[in-house]
Amino acid sequence: NFEELILNYLLLCLMKNIRHIFFDLDNTLWDHRKNAYLTLKEIYKRENVQEKYNLGFEDFHREYFTINERLWAQIRDGEIDKEYLRKHRFYDSFLFFGIDDYDLAQVFEQNFLDEILNYNDLVEGAFELLEYLSEKGYTLHILSNGFKEVTYRKCELSGIQNYFKTITSADELNVRKPQPEIYEYALKKANAKKEESIMIGDDWIADVEGALSFGIDAVFFDVFKDNFGNDEVKVIRELKELQKFL
Repeated sequence: NFEELILNYLLLCLMKNIRHIFFDLDNTLWDHRKNAYLTLKEIYKRENVQEKYNLGFEDFHREYFTINERLWAQIRDGEIDKEYLRKHRFYDSFLFFGIDDYDLAQVFEQNFLDEILNYNDLVEGAFELLEYLSEKGYTLHILSNGFKEVTYRKCELSGIQNYFKTITSADELNVRKPQPEIYEYALKKANAKKEESIMIGDDWIADVEGALSFGIDAVFFDVFKDNFGNDEVKVIRELKELQKFL
């Protein structure tokens, strides 16, 4: 319709000023959901959990995913720290099924961060998009809420590290998106101006609301079909859609 055409025109005009593109990492470029699933399935099999507790992996994983997402939201909102998350995400998942086995939970935790780096699938279209944006002359950056100890390794082992001028993990400041301090830190590190920058990510609060409240534009990558959005924010379902206006 006419309003949508006007909005797209204004968006294109706005994008002409963009020089620096900041990407979230997990589930925006690096397929954390898939890589975590494969990692946990391997650990689960190795520890004979199904035989010990008569609990199928798919049931466990479904509950783990819910608990882990909630804990990460609490980290983002400053309610807990990463040590709390690392102590509770597997323990609470097993406890949901009546399995009070802290030692088993810690085996999962201790192996998970190392072994997830054995799986480095990217979100569909990530390589092609990074190549396209690099050829167009944009300067690319990573701004992640993930743990510093694995953020750099994920970029390196998946083969995308060289596309980025800067890679910033929230652990560097111990402040996480959507807090303005982490955006300010990342832009300063990148030598980027607000009006020349845009944030792209899959977390509506951390990536979109955080960027907008700091004063830079944002694109919401609705990879999990959460259906968040408003008239002022561009929403994409596939990475290749970014090529329409960048």
